[in-house]
Amino acid sequence: MQIARLNGLTVHWRADGPDDAPALVLAHALGTDLRMWDRLVARLPDIRCIRYDLRGHGLTQGPPGDYFMGDLVADAAALVEATAGGPCVFAGISLGGVIAQGLAAERPDLVRGLVLMDTAGKIGTPDAWAERVATVRERGVEALADGVLERWFPPDFRTTRADEIAGWRTMLVRTPAAGYAGCAAAIAETDLRDSTARLSLPALVIAGSEDGSTPPDLVRELAGDIDGARFELIKGAGHLPPIDAPDAVADPLRAFLAGLP
Repeated sequence: MQIARLNGLTVHWRADGPDDAPALVLAHALGTDLRMWDRLVARLPDIRCIRYDLRGHGLTQGPPGDYFMGDLVADAAALVEATAGGPCVFAGISLGGVIAQGLAAERPDLVRGLVLMDTAGKIGTPDAWAERVATVRERGVEALADGVLERWFPPDFRTTRADEIAGWRTMLVRTPAAGYAGCAAAIAETDLRDSTARLSLPALVIAGSEDGSTPPDLVRELAGDIDGARFELIKGAGHLPPIDAPDAVADPLRAFLAGLP
């Protein structure tokens, strides 16, 4: 366990792989923590993978109240500056992918490539997110858990790996209500489509064909907004392919990293 004081918060982070390898920084989805990357990182032993718990998730401090995407981007920038040793490839999934887009737009000096998984420049509607924030603050994350898991994982995965699903459910419901609601509020006020369309850096965009949170067509649209981005559809995967299809993520990710200047 590594804890750092970054952007006014105590942040939990972890590094795997050779210290002298170029850095791949990983930002997780809403309602998860850095453990969601375990299977992918295990398939990248020669890459320096740096991952962290987002504000209000896992072991990272979470102040009360709404967060703003600028807060989450500033957290990511502080982490990269403190740990990556120079410009990194920044990979994010869902909320983490929104943070990745914001970081690349605001701090291009810190990002030499993007990997965007099951995300978009704008996710959902403000009203839908406001309803989710209110529910979590009144009743906790437990009140949302079953619906979230249905959107995260394909039916076959939920049926055949029920014990594992129980574990991911536990991770979700143990997310502090303040952190979940604060990050959801940040998503509600964020629309990065214009700034993302102006990005000019190598990008790999990945979607699970069975994603119930950010449907593949929405993710494909994101890829079309970034000049020269490569799009990969992972058949049979849900919203979190690093969990249910880690090999199918690792292969195009390795090819992408190998092709970077």
